[in-house]
Amino acid sequence: MKKTILKNYARLIARVGVNVQKGQEVILTAGLDQPEFVRLLAEECYRAGARKVRVEWEYDPLTKVHAKWQKEKVLSEVTEWEKAKLQHMVDTLPCRIFLESSDPDALSGVPQPKYSDAMQARRRITKPYRDAIENVHQWCIAAVPGEAWAKKLFPGLTKKQAEEKLWEAILKASRAWDDPVKAWQEHNTDLHERCAFLNSLGLKKLHYTSKKGTDFTVGLIEDGMFVAGASDTLKGVTYNPNIPSEEVFISPMRGEAEGIVYATKPLSFMGQLIEDFSVRFEGGKVVEVHAGKNEELLKKMVSMDEGASYLGECALVPAGSPIDASGILFYNTLFDENAACHLALGEGFPECVKGFEDMTLEECRKKGINESIIHEDFMIGDDTLNIDGITASGKLIHIFKNGAWAF
Repeated sequence: MKKTILKNYARLIARVGVNVQKGQEVILTAGLDQPEFVRLLAEECYRAGARKVRVEWEYDPLTKVHAKWQKEKVLSEVTEWEKAKLQHMVDTLPCRIFLESSDPDALSGVPQPKYSDAMQARRRITKPYRDAIENVHQWCIAAVPGEAWAKKLFPGLTKKQAEEKLWEAILKASRAWDDPVKAWQEHNTDLHERCAFLNSLGLKKLHYTSKKGTDFTVGLIEDGMFVAGASDTLKGVTYNPNIPSEEVFISPMRGEAEGIVYATKPLSFMGQLIEDFSVRFEGGKVVEVHAGKNEELLKKMVSMDEGASYLGECALVPAGSPIDASGILFYNTLFDENAACHLALGEGFPECVKGFEDMTLEECRKKGINESIIHEDFMIGDDTLNIDGITASGKLIHIFKNGAWAF
């Protein structure tokens, strides 16, 4: 890929993604797949005014080695120096950038349930630190090609060709060609206008149906809001947490979900793919799951804690979105969730409550925002999905028709 294009992409992540502020620290988490791009991105962060950029490298094959040889108690540990790092993050509020490049099946074969139990224990310990920075710092998830990921998507190509093809797909989906800053300004305007319209309707419930078998109703929080695209920290700094992003989303009312949903794409959880699955809700809670592949892992996911079996997000993405139109199944939630309507089990978003700026996190949760150590998106949208909004007076409003916006 041309270096000028990659520089534009790096600039997009630094300036539009996390919007680095002068004197701010940056934590950049990445795999070993694209070290040259990591260098370019670090340099762009410095150009934007970063005081310091700290890169934290990840390597899935080494993670597998640790999972195999360490005892569960050791895998579960969050050491004092790790806690000190997390507290430093709370104290300094750095930008955080996550560059995804992993093979979707990277951790296939790790010993279960030892590994998932250990990660569950770690998340319980680290969650208070994550709660402490909620809505007060900028973060962004973006992607670069990994060799194994690229070959999974384009098996008929050489490694070099597959990597280049994946670069093209990532950059196109991320609106990173030509003038990416202008493209994102226009895109955010469209998303925010759709949110404003949906928020004007006074919706009480959403009802989903599809030919795949989905028949599902979810309740909405009385003061709930649809949000999308660019967000603002409580200090007023605008950033884009996901590049790419096509979704308009809301956090539903905890405890108000009934019916069954069928997944339309695989879900990557803890480095393994869950495929051909369905989830049934009663009283807002998951009561039954089935999967053609990795059903036990799906059962583990919905039992990570009490909130893992409740919904944290309902997201609307039209069929025909740029990622959907590409025809590529990315086997990666960042992309696949932006190709289809999806739900998320686990943690909800306080910013989906009107007036959240003047509320504590606990007050938002009392409004109906779900709490959990996980937030896992799974796709339920296709070109047969219909979504109707229901107002407090019982009026029915078409939101989606055959997978696309009905307005």
